[in-house]
Amino acid sequence: MAPMPGVVVALNVAPGQKIARGETLLVIESMKLETAIKAGRDGIVAAVHFEKGCTFNRGAALVSLQPEGAT
Repeated sequence: MAPMPGVVVALNVAPGQKIARGETLLVIESMKLETAIKAGRDGIVAAVHFEKGCTFNRGAALVSLQPEGAT
C-alpha cells in the first residue's frame, strides 16, 4: 500500500517473480523524496498495479503478493 501519494520511479519486480521479505519491490517519489517500497513478507508477485511514471494516491495498492505455492 502506498504510504503517500506520488509517482513510480523504478520497478524492481514483475508478476510471477519470487521475492523475499525486505526485498525492494519498487521506488516511489513524493515531494522530491524517493522511498523504496519493500516486501513485508516472502511470496510471489501476483500483480504490479502501476507502471513506471504512473501517479497514485495514498493507500493505493502498488503490488499484490500471494504466498508461495498458492494457485
